[in-house]
Amino acid sequence: MPRSFLSSVLSFAAISTVFFVSQLLAAQSTPADVFVLHATRLLDVEHGAVISPGEVLVRGNKIVEAGKSVTHPAEATILDLGDTTLMPGMIDAHVHLFLHPGAEDLQTVTESIPERTIYAELAARDDLMAGFTAERDMGTEGAGSADTAVRNAIDNGLILGPRMRISGNAISILGGHEDAIHFNPAEHISSNATYANNSTELVAAIRQQLKEGASFIKIYETGNDHLDGATFTAPYQYTQAELEAAVAETARMGTRIGVHCTGEPGALYAVKAGVASIDHAYYLSAETMRLMHEKQIYAVPTFTIGEYFAAHAENASGAERETSLQAFHAAEFKKQLKAGVPMAVGSDVGPFPHGMQARELELMVQYGMTPADVLKADMINGAKLLDWDGRIGQLKPDYFADVIAVRGNPLENISAVKSVVFVMKNGTVYRK
Repeated sequence: MPRSFLSSVLSFAAISTVFFVSQLLAAQSTPADVFVLHATRLLDVEHGAVISPGEVLVRGNKIVEAGKSVTHPAEATILDLGDTTLMPGMIDAHVHLFLHPGAEDLQTVTESIPERTIYAELAARDDLMAGFTAERDMGTEGAGSADTAVRNAIDNGLILGPRMRISGNAISILGGHEDAIHFNPAEHISSNATYANNSTELVAAIRQQLKEGASFIKIYETGNDHLDGATFTAPYQYTQAELEAAVAETARMGTRIGVHCTGEPGALYAVKAGVASIDHAYYLSAETMRLMHEKQIYAVPTFTIGEYFAAHAENASGAERETSLQAFHAAEFKKQLKAGVPMAVGSDVGPFPHGMQARELELMVQYGMTPADVLKADMINGAKLLDWDGRIGQLKPDYFADVIAVRGNPLENISAVKSVVFVMKNGTVYRK
């Protein structure tokens, strides 16, 4: 596509987005609004049960009551959502707002950061409209701290999007997982991550990311992995001692670390160091799984991206590799569930289209979890992982009013989460 044409498309998209947002913001509820949401069903995530009928009383940005019936104040707006299920907004614990379908490496080479930020704004809107009211952005892939601007614009009501926990640029080693290693090194293509090669540099990079607005830290702990039959290998990037220094620094600042980690021994190093999550987690040793259960460190499987890569591989051999890797990952996932590894839900959306990541919940059920357990992993565990425990993830008094409605009963058919017909975030109606 010619760059001039793409620029025109982006300009039109930006103008359209501004118009769309201005019109929507003008119609939004105000913080003082009172709503009674009524539907045929209400999901009790904690107990894995559906209540029928279901109602939620919202005052301002908080839930006041939730159950079969609630108080109906005279000033309340009654929204009857019919044959739907009221449930908490979904949580995606692994997203990339600054990526879109296409060659990932080339996006950082051919697209400017302002251009990628426009895409990120549109991605945030699409995710919210799909029912994801909170997300953890796992690295801008070379766009630095631009996600700080996106998060702040969402928080200030300037653009549409979920509640965001952001990591800024992720951290990796020289020649590591995100270091443009497929390009001619003489061209000095920029890394998609911030360099840190030892404990001292890790601490310095963490301090820089937090200064620029990051709310947690993303580290690449493993590099290019390989599956040979039943043997999975993934070179580690940081030692346990280096990760311990990183964890100590984030703890000093009241935050935590999520690691890109597909295998061993990197996973064991990360778990012993005390990270918050192992993202991807294709292979975990018995000792790693035991420690994750003991320490309540979450695995975030990200199955949807593997399925997408298999379906969109450039050639037959690439499709075969991705399909084999997905099958291996699914089999290991069953072992992790049996070992009691706690799960959170993250899709790795970005390389596949934003707003479509509810597929992750379907795949986690397909590969061994019950719908009730997947919903708990998404909402209750997701809230804990994003450090919003007790504030989002359930329909309870004094929780933020992040409420969606879906067609069908997700406990009977998890695919219901793909049929979102109503979205409220922080007491504001965005989709009805």
